[in-house]
Amino acid sequence: MEDPSKLTSPKSSKIAPPSSNTKRGVKNSQLQPFRLQTEQRGQIKEQALAKRVQELVAEEAKLRIPVAQGLPLTTDKPQSLPKPPVKQTKPLNIKLHTEQRAARRAGFNNLVSSKNYSLEILRRFEEKLLKVIEEEEIRIMRKEMVPKAQLMPIFDRPFLPQRSTRPLTVPREPSFHFLKQKSCSSGEPYKIHQHVNQNMKAVK
Repeated sequence: MEDPSKLTSPKSSKIAPPSSNTKRGVKNSQLQPFRLQTEQRGQIKEQALAKRVQELVAEEAKLRIPVAQGLPLTTDKPQSLPKPPVKQTKPLNIKLHTEQRAARRAGFNNLVSSKNYSLEILRRFEEKLLKVIEEEEIRIMRKEMVPKAQLMPIFDRPFLPQRSTRPLTVPREPSFHFLKQKSCSSGEPYKIHQHVNQNMKAVK
């Protein structure tokens, strides 16, 4: 058989020029919807929330259904406790000291009352004594305040002060000028110091 490529006409055997898309090797891409991860997380959280709400609704519905409670143990099977053994108690001869304590208490109350009475009498006596002393002082003060007549002074012998016979004091100058008049030599500083000390003691 003959090759079909040979049967074609020379016009049809011409190769079409390559397009720009085939040279670059770029293929037309198809558009796809863009999906974010936040949308997926939001859908998961919404599903979890819906599931939780359904569980809460179911629990509330269960709680609304009354559940029959069983009878207590005492009504089903009455339990009789064993009686404790009876103890035979013997009365004891107990002697109370109430009479003795009452007598002691009465004696103590009598002692306290007598002490308070004596203190009250002593306080009244002191108040009366202070009142008498105060009245006596007031009487003496009033007696002293009464004006009394004084004797007339003697005008024929008037008081004349007399001059004192004691001699007058003579002022004396201190001996501080001793240092100014004499110049201290090298061998006499100690003596001069001693002399000044003695003069200072005499002045004091």
